[in-house]
Amino acid sequence: QVQLVESGGGLVQPGGSLRLSCAASGSIYSINTMAWYRQAPEKQRELVAAITRGGSTNYVGSVKGRFTISRDNAKNTVYLQMDSLKPEDTAVYYCNADLITGLLQQGAYWGQGTQVTVSS
Repeated sequence: QVQLVESGGGLVQPGGSLRLSCAASGSIYSINTMAWYRQAPEKQRELVAAITRGGSTNYVGSVKGRFTISRDNAKNTVYLQMDSLKPEDTAVYYCNADLITGLLQQGAYWGQGTQVTVSS
């Protein structure tokens, strides 16, 4: 059984910062790409940032220069540092991991989501 548990969401004023964390646990052989998605009310879920096991990253244009994704492979954890937050960043943020389980089965796993609200 594999679980992804997110933490770090909350309410922040415009211009503020938050750091999200997502830890994967359970029977895991290896984790390939880890990513953060978000979904705002009445909008489709979108990819925010992704990072490969080797550390290559990509970002959606609207967060480039403000958000930084990183990971700790030893801890099976991915982070999202969010700076200069804007009201339009308000959404539920989901962690995603493309991984191989201990039974050598590949699959995509999701966290439960964490709310980020940017408001004055």
